[in-house]
Amino acid sequence: MSYVNPDALVSTDWLGEHLNDPTVRVIDCSWHQPVVKRDAVAEFADVHIPGAVYFNIDDIADESSSLPHMIPNAAKFAERVGKLGISNDHHVIAYDVAGLGSAARVWWMFRLFGHDKVSVLNGGLPKWRAENRATASGAATPQAVAFNAQKNDDLVRSVEQVLRNLEQPSEQVLDARSAGRFNATEAEPRKGLRGGHIPHSFSRPFNDLYDKESKTMKSADDLIALFDESGVSRDEPIVTSCGSGVTACNLALGLYLIGKTDVAVYDGSWTEWGGRDDTPIEP
Repeated sequence: MSYVNPDALVSTDWLGEHLNDPTVRVIDCSWHQPVVKRDAVAEFADVHIPGAVYFNIDDIADESSSLPHMIPNAAKFAERVGKLGISNDHHVIAYDVAGLGSAARVWWMFRLFGHDKVSVLNGGLPKWRAENRATASGAATPQAVAFNAQKNDDLVRSVEQVLRNLEQPSEQVLDARSAGRFNATEAEPRKGLRGGHIPHSFSRPFNDLYDKESKTMKSADDLIALFDESGVSRDEPIVTSCGSGVTACNLALGLYLIGKTDVAVYDGSWTEWGGRDDTPIEP
């Protein structure tokens, strides 16, 4: 079968044809875990898709939280996105340097704040460059515009909500971390976190959704099989989780493509859950 919601992705061919379209805005959403010691801002200045601006998930975030890149309030999101030259009339195209990963987080953030005209570049910068397409360098200088944001609380979950769900289960939790981290046989990349997973949750490592060579999303039939194999029911509510709320959005994207548009993301994810001593864990 085909994707139910194919507009959540655009191909490199599509973007190549629409790169100069004034109704399109391209954003580089690359992000790296601190342990890898890479500077996404410097990498953007070195090479990016022409006309792109950099969307920093650590900057467009709730700075009052001790947790990494927690979602900001609607006013801050609107102000920062407007400064990037993005209005509510624009079709936003999100990509990253991995071809998978943080672009899905920004896709989810735009939807969370009421902007549905957003897509992920399938294959990201790796596919774009492998096809010898044009790139640019230097800092972006967008002209600020107005952007209005309204948060949709149905698409996000807090630790309190996940705890309540354990007491009165109504939603399934699907974990995007590796099987080793889920089963506590592999160390967490962030220090001080316990190993294991949220009780009764299911495992579907996010990179299973992508072709290893092209970094593009797998077919609808493959996605359906992968989610069904994880044990979740696509007919029941699903909340996705991961290490810090980034790769969980890839599961939300995959489910959205096959027709499940109401998936919520646990924003604090394992950095919050595994970093507390009052949250139950299964090994």
